[in-house]
Amino acid sequence: MAYVTAIKSSILIFPFIALIFTIPFILHEYHKYGSIQPFKTLVVYSFILYMITIYFLVILPLPNLESVVEKPNMIRLLPFGFMKDIIRESSLIITNPSTYLKALTEPCFYTVIFNVFMTIPFGMYLRYYFKCSLKKTIMYSFLLSLFFELTQITGLYFIYPHPYRVFDVDDLLTNTLGGLIGYGMMGILDNYLPTRTELDEKARRVGEEVSGLRRITLFFLDFFLYIFIGMLTNLFLKGYHPFLIVFLIYYGIIPLLNKNETLGGSFLHVKIEYKNVRFIRSIFRNLFLLIYYFLFPFWSLLGTYLLVNHLEADVKISIYFYLASLVMIVLFYLINGLIILTKKKHFYDKILGSTYISTTKKERGYIED
Repeated sequence: MAYVTAIKSSILIFPFIALIFTIPFILHEYHKYGSIQPFKTLVVYSFILYMITIYFLVILPLPNLESVVEKPNMIRLLPFGFMKDIIRESSLIITNPSTYLKALTEPCFYTVIFNVFMTIPFGMYLRYYFKCSLKKTIMYSFLLSLFFELTQITGLYFIYPHPYRVFDVDDLLTNTLGGLIGYGMMGILDNYLPTRTELDEKARRVGEEVSGLRRITLFFLDFFLYIFIGMLTNLFLKGYHPFLIVFLIYYGIIPLLNKNETLGGSFLHVKIEYKNVRFIRSIFRNLFLLIYYFLFPFWSLLGTYLLVNHLEADVKISIYFYLASLVMIVLFYLINGLIILTKKKHFYDKILGSTYISTTKKERGYIED
């Protein structure tokens, strides 16, 4: 029952952890490879879910603070003590095969087996995705197990007044063995899966073109950096229109001096080229984008508010008008998002003659075979 609780808890919290992890993951992949590969994403997020699950399996169920009392023997340093437990507590009789199945259902047996199975996927991930050697896999499996044991012996990092789980050296041995087994199993499965190197090479090939999501990421990264730098500048240049100055520098001067790349573009390896008059076109384009995408909802709601007041509509009619305005805003972002994600040129790019160009291949030194 405790296992089921831990698995349910990990599934519930996984979306929140994944959401926090998503932005750094996107930035890392676009910075290093220029694209995001679905299979690699599946591997990474499954690893996150796996790590959350085994962590909850270690700490759950959490006892009440009042029920945690100091126990005389919270540390077991004798290796292979589980073998004595099996001999003393199980119904296993080596010479009687009929007792084998029943023995597997007894705590002294299935606890050991569970500790081995718990880290088998960890060894598989280490070999396949992180490209760890056998030596590193054994070391990291041991350190992961040690982290779990310290979590328990410290009473969940001293949240509890006393440890509520036993520090058992056998857990270190069985968890490390599980990682070792996983490493060996991955050696067999490697023949049926694309290698990490192949995934990276494919990502770089795809990254030679600027995808729609990469364009969206560039827009928000540039906007974040512009606001952040503007806020810092505002601390020193109050009264001198710091955001206007930073805007001209960030979207105009920096691309002019940096081969058509903003700071965000340099990080994501994307530049925007213009047919001519780069400085003016860059300033005008980015100013238009900020007005177009950020002020549209404001003007839409403001227009609805003025219309409702002008018509002196009752509450029911006003709600309909505001709902219609919200639907229009959702459709606005949905339509524009689909245009960008399908990598089609938006109307403002056609008018200004702007083109997204990936510099991933050049910057990362990737040579296609």
